[in-house]
Amino acid sequence: MEKSWQNIALALAGVVQCAIQVEELAKTGYLKTEPFETAVNSLLNQNPDSTEDVFGRVSALSLGLESLDLMLQNHRNPKHSDALRYILGMIHLQKRLARRKELLSVIGSRLEKTQHQVQHFGPTHDNVIGNIADIYTDTISKFPYRIQVTGEYTYLQQSRVASQIRTLLLAGIRAATLWRQVGGTRWQLLLYRSKLSRAVSTLRQQCAPD
Repeated sequence: MEKSWQNIALALAGVVQCAIQVEELAKTGYLKTEPFETAVNSLLNQNPDSTEDVFGRVSALSLGLESLDLMLQNHRNPKHSDALRYILGMIHLQKRLARRKELLSVIGSRLEKTQHQVQHFGPTHDNVIGNIADIYTDTISKFPYRIQVTGEYTYLQQSRVASQIRTLLLAGIRAATLWRQVGGTRWQLLLYRSKLSRAVSTLRQQCAPD
């Protein structure tokens, strides 16, 4: 059972890490390379062996685990409001997407084609990110509900930033899918925060340098 909670916490940390990056990107125009690569690679890894394998390794989610830890300790802190809104938005869109098998098929096939691009350009090349952003625009953006990203107008108007944000939102929705698959529910965020906190603490210990 402890392993199950760790899988739930790890997948949720994947969602959180994407949300934190969306917030930082929208407000500063800046993006940390490694967490962004983790997000992109998680989208392209369509046949993972485990929850951890989706993200490559536990330490690849150190930013998400740290942020999730802080949110579980004090979820009412207003400094978390934007990130929490993105997290809940991605979880909501994932639920909507799960009912649309034809869209899931389109996303899967187009991500498969994007994998061939990555072999030539690398995971964070503008062409790759542009293609993933187009997938989001052609599928998720068609839903009536949309995540409203707030930040600096100057950054949000840049096509590069817009593409990176859409890529992160799609990666967050993918992590939310994984979270559901390993047993995650919204009720846990309200009723089982202590269990989640313990699982996050265990995972964070794995991220600590030897």
